[in-house]
Amino acid sequence: MAGRKDPPHNSEHHWEGLQEIDRAISENRLTSYSWKKAWADPLGRAKIITVLTLLVAFVIFVIVYDLVL
Repeated sequence: MAGRKDPPHNSEHHWEGLQEIDRAISENRLTSYSWKKAWADPLGRAKIITVLTLLVAFVIFVIVYDLVL
């Protein structure tokens, strides 16, 4: 297009903020994929449920121990 000024594509021109956003998006996709893959595996699902159950039991224990006893 006439009159359009595009920045030169060289190695000196970097958008640091956009690179951080791009990296965060890709890491989020990787994390999402990892969680979906672990949930699809029966042993992985059992591990996730066990860890979450133990965490909830610990939180309930702390609440009961501090407030009731």
